[in-house]
Amino acid sequence: MKRKHFLSFMLTAGCTLPVHVSFGASFKALANPSIKIPAYLKAGDTIGITSPAGFMTSAEIQPAIAMMESWGFKIKVGKTIDKRDFGMGGTDQERAADLQEMLNDPEIKAIMCARGGYGMVRIIDLLNFDIFLQKPKWIIGFSDVTVLHCHLNRQYGIASIHSKMCNSFPTDPLLADPVQLETILSINKLLKGEHLQYQGPVMSINKPGKSSGILVGGNLSIIETLAGTKSDLNTDGKILFVEDTGEYLYRLDRMFWNLKRTGKLDRLAGLIIGGFKVKPDDPGEEFGKTIYDIVLEKVKHYGYPVAFDFPVGHQKNNYALKCGANHSLEVGPKGSRLMAIN
Repeated sequence: MKRKHFLSFMLTAGCTLPVHVSFGASFKALANPSIKIPAYLKAGDTIGITSPAGFMTSAEIQPAIAMMESWGFKIKVGKTIDKRDFGMGGTDQERAADLQEMLNDPEIKAIMCARGGYGMVRIIDLLNFDIFLQKPKWIIGFSDVTVLHCHLNRQYGIASIHSKMCNSFPTDPLLADPVQLETILSINKLLKGEHLQYQGPVMSINKPGKSSGILVGGNLSIIETLAGTKSDLNTDGKILFVEDTGEYLYRLDRMFWNLKRTGKLDRLAGLIIGGFKVKPDDPGEEFGKTIYDIVLEKVKHYGYPVAFDFPVGHQKNNYALKCGANHSLEVGPKGSRLMAIN
C-alpha cells in the first residue's frame, strides 16, 4: 500500500482503539457551567505549530505536517521552528511572541506544541489571553506543556488536549508501531469531537470505585513546581492524572508527599497513575519502595478509585486526553475505564 493511499485509508476508515471497553454501567456528572470547550475542528481548519519549549527543525516536523494534512487540516508553521537558543526554540521573547501570535490569530483553530523539554514556565506570565478567551482554541501537548494545561484550567476553565506532539509522529506510518499510530490518531479523533474512552489494565493494587469529575493533571514534577503560583491546580472534586519520566524513586516519593501535604489528594474524585519511567537507584542509595508503594502509601486513607498503569505518559501508549472536561472513571475487576462526558 502506497503511503498516500495508507494515509487516506486511515482518514476515511479510522482506527479502532483497542483500549475501548464497556462495563455496562451508566454515569452521571454534574453540569459545570464554568467549563469552556473549544470548538471542534472540521476539514479545512488550520492548526498552528510552535515551539514554546524545546527546539525543533522544519525537517523534524514534516511527518506531523503530512499526517495532520491527511486528516484534512491546513498547517501554519510558527516562527520558532528552526530557531534555537541553546535547548529552547528561541529566546523567551521569541517563543512568547510566536505563541501569542497563534493565540490571537483567528484563522488558527488549534495550536500543536512541537515538543516538550523545558521553557514553558519561562514565558507563561508573558502571555495575554484576552483575545484567546473570546474564542478559545485547542492547545495540544504534554510534558513541559503541563504548565499551559494547568494555567488554562486554573485561570480560565478552558479545556485542552494532553497528548503527543510533533516529535512523536511516525516518520513512515507504514512502518510505525500500531500503538504509536493509534495514539497519534486519537489526537485527530479528539480534535473532531469524538468521545473517546480508554481502558487501563487489570491491576490487583487498583482501588475500585466509580466517580465523575473534571479531568486535570499531567507531568508530576511540573505540577509540583506550580504549587503556590497562579497556575497551581485546584484538584477538589476532580479526577487527577499524573505521569513522569527520568526521576529517581525518592524524588517521586517527595513529589507525592507534596501532593498530599498541599491537599491535592484530599478531595479528589479519582486518581489515575500513568506511565513512570524510573531512573535506577544509585548503588548504595536504594530507596526500597516501588512507584506503586509510593502511591498506595499516600492514598491508603482515601475512598476514591485509583487506577494504575494507565495509557498516558512518556511512552508509546500515550493517548489524547481532554484536560479540563468532565469525565467518568470506573475501576473494577475488568481494569479501569476513563470516558469523556463533554
